[in-house]
Amino acid sequence: MAQELCVVVSDEDRVRLEAIIGDRTRPVKHVQRARIVLLSAERLPVLQVAGRAGVSRPAVWRWQRRYAEAGVAGLLRDKTRAPGKKPVAIETVNKVLALTCGDPPGEMTHWTGRAMAKTVSLALHTVQRIWRANRLQPHRLRTFKRSSDPALAEKVEDIVGLYMHPPAHAVVLSIDEKSQIQALDRTQPGLPIKPGKCGTMTHDYKRHGTTTLFAALNTLDGVVHGRCMQRHTHQEFIRFLNTVERAVPAGKLVHAILDNYATHKHPKVKAWLARHPRWVFHFTPTSGSWLNAVESFFSKMTRQRIRRGVFRSIADLQTAINRYLKQHNDDPKPFVWTKPANVILAKLDRLPVHSV
Repeated sequence: MAQELCVVVSDEDRVRLEAIIGDRTRPVKHVQRARIVLLSAERLPVLQVAGRAGVSRPAVWRWQRRYAEAGVAGLLRDKTRAPGKKPVAIETVNKVLALTCGDPPGEMTHWTGRAMAKTVSLALHTVQRIWRANRLQPHRLRTFKRSSDPALAEKVEDIVGLYMHPPAHAVVLSIDEKSQIQALDRTQPGLPIKPGKCGTMTHDYKRHGTTTLFAALNTLDGVVHGRCMQRHTHQEFIRFLNTVERAVPAGKLVHAILDNYATHKHPKVKAWLARHPRWVFHFTPTSGSWLNAVESFFSKMTRQRIRRGVFRSIADLQTAINRYLKQHNDDPKPFVWTKPANVILAKLDRLPVHSV
């Protein structure tokens, strides 16, 4: 392609351009531009100039034109870019924030980026940028339920006190059962993860029965006593209590934190408790099982061992759970509770009160 401009370099400019090329302190871009002009003055084709200067043809045309218009000085400065779009008016930003924090129109359950963009006449990425800057995520939802337990404050203070200030010469256990753990087998083998592709697993499965894991987390050292059983009645619960009783050293009091499941309050369980005076039960508030520390262990086990597992029988499932328990207990970590009771209660007071 022929040159767009016929570059003519005066003797004075040639000296200046050669000095720029020979100056090692000059920015590379200045040296490159000076070389483009000197090569162009030799009447070389644009393609050859671009190849020898290490730039594109549009860059050659750009700096030929700049030299013709502004001389050597024009090669040493960059033109300021044209201003971009005006920033979104603060009134518009406030409108987006107000709408996002309110109810969406019609029967929409939540705001989407496109719905908001259409409502306020903005681009989708502009709405997303406003949301991101203000840490708004309308697509996300967290569940909660305010406890209606009249003894909420006392129970929270009691259990949090056990976590943060455990009694001397005592063991604090968080006890619960994870019921209906399904032994699921996939109908087809999945594919492993690859660069750029996630692993795959069929959406359907074969059921091979269920099991229940009874677990007791020792909050002082992090050890979990666990046992899988077919059912979760008061009979299995008592058998599990006997297992834990044998594992706890003699002479230590046992403070057990439990939820309000009926099995835990069965008359025969109360009779067992009367026969074992070193045991003290502490019940979490109604709808307050989040205070039970062993729930975090169940959650971690589900994510790491159960959810993506393939189990062809109940025995396979129970074996996998027992291996997980052993691995956990090989390197246990003490359970650490950091939120004081008064902070929890203050946060709970901010929740809306449901009226019937």
